[in-house]
Amino acid sequence: MVFGFGRKQHRELSARQLDSMLQQGRAMVVDVREPDEFAAGHIPGAINMPLSGFRASQLPDPGDKLLVLNCAAGRRSALALDKCAAAQAAIDTHLAGGFGAWRAAGLAVEV
Repeated sequence: MVFGFGRKQHRELSARQLDSMLQQGRAMVVDVREPDEFAAGHIPGAINMPLSGFRASQLPDPGDKLLVLNCAAGRRSALALDKCAAAQAAIDTHLAGGFGAWRAAGLAVEV
C-alpha cells in the first residue's frame, strides 16, 4: 500500500494569486496563527481562528468566495486543512508559504 494514496492534496495559492482574488472579492482568509501573532500583523480582512482551538464547524460561511487558510509558513494551515478534511468540510486551500510569503511579496499588512 502506498501511504497517502487517495488522500486529497491541499491546494495552494501564491501570495500574488491570493492578493488578486482578494482585490476581486473572490476570497476570504482565515488565519490560524495564535492571537498575538495575528495582532502583530495579518492579511487585510483576515479572520483569526487559532489552530489551538480550531474547529472546521466554526468556519465562517464564505458565500460565493473561496475560503483560504493561512498561518506563518504553511505548516499549521496544512494541519487545519487536515482537520477540515476529517470533518468532511469542503475547505482545501491555503496560502503557500503562509504569512511569511505574503510579507516577502511586499503585500499590504494590517495590524
